[in-house]
Amino acid sequence: MKTIYLDNAATTPILPEVIDAISIAMANVYGNPSSIHHIGRKAKSMVETARKNIAKHFNASAQEIVFTAGGSEADNLILRNAVTNLGVTTIISSKIEHHAVLHTLENLQKEFGITVKFVDLDEIGNVNYRHLEQVLQESDERKLVSLMHVNNEIGNILDLKLVSQFCVANNALFHCDAVQGVGHFNIDINQTPIDFFVASAHKFHGPKGVGFAFIKRGFGIQPIFHGGEQERGARAGTENVHSIFGMEKALEISFKNMQKESAYIQQLKNYFIEELKRNFTGIEFNGQSASESDSSYIILNVRFPKNYAMLLFNLDLKGIAVSGGSACQSGSNMGSHVLHAILPEKEAEKTSVRFSFSKFNTKEEIDYVIQTLIKLIK
Repeated sequence: MKTIYLDNAATTPILPEVIDAISIAMANVYGNPSSIHHIGRKAKSMVETARKNIAKHFNASAQEIVFTAGGSEADNLILRNAVTNLGVTTIISSKIEHHAVLHTLENLQKEFGITVKFVDLDEIGNVNYRHLEQVLQESDERKLVSLMHVNNEIGNILDLKLVSQFCVANNALFHCDAVQGVGHFNIDINQTPIDFFVASAHKFHGPKGVGFAFIKRGFGIQPIFHGGEQERGARAGTENVHSIFGMEKALEISFKNMQKESAYIQQLKNYFIEELKRNFTGIEFNGQSASESDSSYIILNVRFPKNYAMLLFNLDLKGIAVSGGSACQSGSNMGSHVLHAILPEKEAEKTSVRFSFSKFNTKEEIDYVIQTLIKLIK
């Protein structure tokens, strides 16, 4: 049976070069970075070199990078500090954010009584920037805007520069969940003054369980759990040395090959869109996912004309791995909170499938998926 992986927005295969880098680090750099002897200093040097090299990709400084166990921890670290340490009393977000943000906001609201406001969205999931500006101007309370760079389900891309300008003009902080963007798009904090953003290595062909938070210089960050002074006191726990080394390697490769690979993947996505249109009637594309200019080249969210309850299961039986939404809620019976937020109820109840691509996919695989869908649906 063929195996075709089209769930790269959930996680990506680890590059062979990254596996080699991790293996070398595991075999040769076994010291604790906090140890003062030469074996520990070797590990510390590797971690700090990786921090410096990662920061360069964003025109950031090494001290602005805090290593975490992934994007969700980084989101929690930043949002909690915004409330407990930076005086934020109002957070402006959207109803289609990742649950790492939405559930954190719910808990902060219960625990500290902060105000959470949601910006309006249009019918395809775009932020209403005029409404965002209005909400920012409503009061003089200390505010933070938390909006994701690329939506993980429908691929919509946020205008980072415009949101940054709004935040600067209204003395608000800007936090961006950039998990689906880092490694696939350029983010330059000199040109786009984001205060905080987060990344996760497994979204750009790195290892799982490691990521980082960018925290603009000048913000004192307190840890959300305690036990040590690692990461300059921002995160307790021994650094995941070999995974950090792997993340550095994966990001280096992503930036080196970004232009070539993005063009190739976009071509595959365009071909898939045309084949879907040619072979099926009544299908729609959720959000901006079919747009070449306003969507991630990785994500395509397809809404079929009715509910096919077993479609994902039957695709899996044919060796095709896809998703009905984000992997983080794949075990939920609630459906996609993103699609429920932007679609009429009748449309949200139809079967939607998120196909997400990588440089490892081929045109032949797309043809196989199309033929399989024809057999399953027609």
